[in-house]
Amino acid sequence: MTTDASVPARRTRLTPEREQELYEAVIELLREVGYEALTMDAVASRTRSSKATLYRQWKSKPELVVTALRCTKPAHAPVDTGSLDGDLHAMAAGFGDGSEVDTSLIRGLSHASATSPDLAEAMREHLIDPELAGLRQLLTRAADRGEIPQDNPAADFMPHMMLGAVITRRLLEDVEVDAAFMHRYIDAVVLPALGFRR
Repeated sequence: MTTDASVPARRTRLTPEREQELYEAVIELLREVGYEALTMDAVASRTRSSKATLYRQWKSKPELVVTALRCTKPAHAPVDTGSLDGDLHAMAAGFGDGSEVDTSLIRGLSHASATSPDLAEAMREHLIDPELAGLRQLLTRAADRGEIPQDNPAADFMPHMMLGAVITRRLLEDVEVDAAFMHRYIDAVVLPALGFRR
């Protein structure tokens, strides 16, 4: 786990390990119930803390959630298998098992972020931007290897294609996205759209 240096320091009696436990509990609750249903009471119960302690350390639910996001996002090693299809299928293997793509957390926060600028900023900085940077790296390497055209306009929409699959499967089929679905989707939609050639 990494701690973002931009998180403001606060006077605390909590050890760093205890703070990390609290942040991880907040993230677990966000996955389970979403932002709107998450309460300080639930965090206190899950972490065996007093609500007064939580409010003393973090003045509000938004502040606690934003800090938890900034302090618990694991750093993933960049995927580089030597080919675009290998890279995308390696990414797909992480869908549904919680190891790479945190779809339940993104879904739980997406609606709330529309009305909370601080939450939207933290979500973009610590969940969305790293994923976008990784996708851009994959595409740049693929173009440099000659696997996709340098000027293929579909490349600009690859993040939309990938995220769209995650969101719309739940909406259309009432089924969570998983690795098997993403493998099929990559072969049928993403690679052809990008003009992939070996």
